[in-house]
Amino acid sequence: MAGMRFEAVLLTVLAAVAVRAQEPPAANPAPSVLENSGKPMLLPFHCTQDDIQWAGLSCSADEPCPVYLELAAVESAAGRVFAAGNIHSSAVTLYSVLLASEDAGHTWREAYERIRGASLDRIQFLDAELGWTSGQALSPLPQDPFLLVTSDGGKTWRQRVIFTESRVGSIQQFQFSAKDSGSLIIDRGPGSEGGRYELYESPNAGESWTMRETSDRPIRLKPLPVAPSEWRARADGPTQSFHLERRQGERWVSVASFSVKLGACQP
Repeated sequence: MAGMRFEAVLLTVLAAVAVRAQEPPAANPAPSVLENSGKPMLLPFHCTQDDIQWAGLSCSADEPCPVYLELAAVESAAGRVFAAGNIHSSAVTLYSVLLASEDAGHTWREAYERIRGASLDRIQFLDAELGWTSGQALSPLPQDPFLLVTSDGGKTWRQRVIFTESRVGSIQQFQFSAKDSGSLIIDRGPGSEGGRYELYESPNAGESWTMRETSDRPIRLKPLPVAPSEWRARADGPTQSFHLERRQGERWVSVASFSVKLGACQP
């Protein structure tokens, strides 16, 4: 009798497992939301063994590798605020970061998945819907520049590369005067054969780019007749954080802040 009961229980368990295997996989959990309580918010980051190996870090339990957040740009559009930057160790850029708030800085989430080895550094919105964020991979050298493009006010973003194959270079400057008129400057670094600086133009909101000029001397884009940005990212030493500030008259007011120190990588 005991053997029969055991077999019955085993069959029940196997049937449950089979049913579960046929169920569709659970959706990935929603990105964590950071609550702004007035103190620097801590962006979640868990350094994996794969991160350590990829970055070539020499970390140990006795000497862990500190990890930091850097925010380089902040802009707003369609009632949302965006901040762009990266997560890095003292020697290697680990991931890009694009943060967004839809409630004037009270709560924050990551608007686009982190890109390993890359950094984001500039944001431009042409109107309430169309915007771009520039970035490039930084390991071992600046290379493979790209844009994150949105056409719905930052609700969703898509990555668009500048080159069809891997190349050294970073986006020194970019701007759009209209949806069908975009320009950017690529800096290929000193000693580049054929010219250090390259001018590219896009007729389709950054979906594709064509080179128009190359030069050993710096190329400058003609400034657009736009008002100065109402936003800035400022590093604050006493609190060891980045403050996202908005201009109010003659002064800047902090809307949110994020801790620079994110923890450490260690085995």
